[in-house]
Amino acid sequence: MNNLRIIAAFAVALVLLITVCKETKGTLQEQPKRKAADLRFRAPAEWITEQPSSSMRVAQYKLPKAEGDLEDASLALYFFGSNQGGSVQANLDRWISQIAQPDGSPSLTKAKTETLDLKQLKATTIDLAGTYTAEMAPGSETRHNKPDYRLRAAVIETPKGAYYVKLVGPAKTIDRWDKTFIAYLRSFEFK
Repeated sequence: MNNLRIIAAFAVALVLLITVCKETKGTLQEQPKRKAADLRFRAPAEWITEQPSSSMRVAQYKLPKAEGDLEDASLALYFFGSNQGGSVQANLDRWISQIAQPDGSPSLTKAKTETLDLKQLKATTIDLAGTYTAEMAPGSETRHNKPDYRLRAAVIETPKGAYYVKLVGPAKTIDRWDKTFIAYLRSFEFK
C-alpha cells in the first residue's frame, strides 16, 4: 500500500512539472535565474534562446545571420555577483582590447560609447567594429581571428550589482539586429 502511495505521489508531481514546463515554454524572457530574480527584460521573439553555457551567464541568445554572412551573432548576459566583474571602465577597456583595427590604428579611437537611462537603471554601451580577437575561452592563449566583426556591449548598473551584455558577430548581422539590441537594453528593469 505504501508503494502505491509513493508511485501516486510521484505521478502527480511529474504531471505538475510537465504542466508548469509547458506553460512557461515560449514566453518572453522574464529572468527566471536565481541570480537575476530582480532583473526583468524582454528578448525579441526573433532571437533564439539558448541554454547558458556557463553558470555566470544569466541568458544566452543566437541572433540569426544576415544574408551573405557565414555565421550567426551571439549575445550573452552575465552576472558575476554583487560588486564582482570589474568597473564600467575596466569592462569597456577589456572589450576594446578584443577588437583589432585592420589598419593597425588603436581601437580606442574607433570605439563609440553612450550612456542610456533605463527605468531607474544606467547602461553604458560600446560599439566597435574590426577584427574580433578575444580569447577562445577565459585564460586561453588561443584567440579568435574574425575580420569584419562588430561588438556591441553594455554594463547595466543595478542596485544588486552590474550585469554585462555582450553581443558579437559579423558586422552585417550586428547591423541587422542593432535596433533590437537597443530595444532589449531598454526593456531592462529592476523590481
